[in-house]
Amino acid sequence: MDLYADMVRRLCLIHLKNQADSEDVFQTVFLKYVLSFAVFENEEHEKAWFIRVTLNACRDLLRSFFRTRTVPLEELIDLPEQAPPDTRYVLEAVLDLPEKYRDVVYLHYFEGYTAPEIGEILKKNVHTVYSLLERAKKRLREKLGGDENA
Repeated sequence: MDLYADMVRRLCLIHLKNQADSEDVFQTVFLKYVLSFAVFENEEHEKAWFIRVTLNACRDLLRSFFRTRTVPLEELIDLPEQAPPDTRYVLEAVLDLPEKYRDVVYLHYFEGYTAPEIGEILKKNVHTVYSLLERAKKRLREKLGGDENA
């Protein structure tokens, strides 16, 4: 748990944008790990398993009947700004990306995976991963007004 807790928690927060739901999925992922009989080839294989299970658990929660029939608390009340405006603006831009872009951006920039590794984890062609990264960067540039050469 010490090895993967931070990564799982960050993945949950990126996908669910909600601390309470993130904690629920976090517990679910580690419960699945404890109850699973999976045999891992190495540490990277185990890490990929955690990423895959976390992403699937987040998607399951987002598709659940309860989730599709509720309104997030953040929409009902005005929460105080906790991060500096620039940081919060960039974070919101990343979180506003469609899920397929958020996944590759997170894995590449936050976890340091290469496109071929991301392809293996997400079960996507490496060229698809490169395309998703390019499209995500383009969307972020448009939204944030960044340099076209960056």
